[in-house]
Amino acid sequence: MLPSDTIIQIFLIFQFCLGILGNSALFLLYIYTFVFRPHYKKLIDSVCIHLTIVNILLIIFLLTKDIMLSFGVPNFLDDIGCKAVLFSFRVSRGLSICSTCVLSTVHVIIITPSTSKCAWLKPRLSTWIFSSILCSWLINLLIYGCMLPMVVAKSNNTLVGHGYTDGLCQNKLMGNHNSGSFLSIVIIHDLFFVTIMMCASLYMVFFLYRHQKGAQHLRRPNLSSQPSPERKATHSILSLVSCFVIIYWLNNSVTLYGFYSNEKFPKLESINSLFTTFYPTICPFLLMKNNKVILQFISSFSVLRVT
Repeated sequence: MLPSDTIIQIFLIFQFCLGILGNSALFLLYIYTFVFRPHYKKLIDSVCIHLTIVNILLIIFLLTKDIMLSFGVPNFLDDIGCKAVLFSFRVSRGLSICSTCVLSTVHVIIITPSTSKCAWLKPRLSTWIFSSILCSWLINLLIYGCMLPMVVAKSNNTLVGHGYTDGLCQNKLMGNHNSGSFLSIVIIHDLFFVTIMMCASLYMVFFLYRHQKGAQHLRRPNLSSQPSPERKATHSILSLVSCFVIIYWLNNSVTLYGFYSNEKFPKLESINSLFTTFYPTICPFLLMKNNKVILQFISSFSVLRVT
């Protein structure tokens, strides 16, 4: 039986490769669509491209560090390098949350009927998307910029006391109350966007229920059994948000335990990194599920195979 360290190394490398390949393939797919299939281009694709880039950065900055540490590479960064890697990772994670929130909210506005009170937002969606992404960058840069003076490169592998540690960095003063206050700000920031996501998901569930109820009144059963493009896209966004919320609570539970625990466990930090990057790894495959270009390619391949 393989030792636990080897199992963690295998999972870290597998998730790194799968996440980079999946997000890179999705990014190239969107570039291909914008250049060669502009008639398939949708307004929501700009949010998906941003989310894909953020996911790649998150996986690179987090898992590269954990893979090197899992193979016994000693602390290879000084204070400046530690701050840069930690800052890039935390900003990428924050942007991933904000982008998923924007994605779910934009889809809610798109599927909203024209008679709804929120229909006036539809013509302004492109401006609203750009403003939302820009604000998310500013918010996360500001929040995690305040974190930089609090952390230094990790110098001791056997830390004791309350505080943050991620393998490369640690609190400048373990047990400092400022770190607890900063953690509260981060949790409030995350909960705000997660709450918006959950409200958007509830509306999408209501939309699916109302759509299904209306389809039951159609005279032709064969038409009602075929899901509409809006319904397929709604299912994809719901799967994305549900996956994010579940992983978010798992990740935060482990983070809080590690923060307030007196003893720090390196294996727990690696497991938490797997939780953190699980959503960015699975995200591109959920987004590709109903992509028109991929569906057309699969259909053409199936016809060629039959022929």
